[in-house]
Amino acid sequence: MPTDTTSAPAFRYAAVTFDCPDPAALARFYGEVLGLPVAFSSDDFVMLGERGAPGLGFNRLADYRRPTWPDPAQEKQAHLDFGVDDLEAAEARLLALGATKAAFQPEPDRWRVLLDPAGHPFCVSTLT
Repeated sequence: MPTDTTSAPAFRYAAVTFDCPDPAALARFYGEVLGLPVAFSSDDFVMLGERGAPGLGFNRLADYRRPTWPDPAQEKQAHLDFGVDDLEAAEARLLALGATKAAFQPEPDRWRVLLDPAGHPFCVSTLT
């Protein structure tokens, strides 16, 4: 009976990458929200994060289509959740940075759904 002596490769979480029409613009938005520096930048890709820590990536997609959430015509694919102490103050800050408030708010007393400048939905909540 053969014995496999090779070990499995170790994996570590590195980043979440969002497709978008303008990586630099979306990176500026999330960089301001999270206080993250640009770790790498090219015309088609920007990575935010601290050296040795997971980051956020933004990839140019020529035929990018904004999510239409909650309309399923173009699903949201994924979203980020941010924990905050004050929903009202957090929402105001995010709107000032370029987010927009989604028309549909499933539980506005518990969390808010906002859209980043490229249309990706994300949530802010005092529950996390």
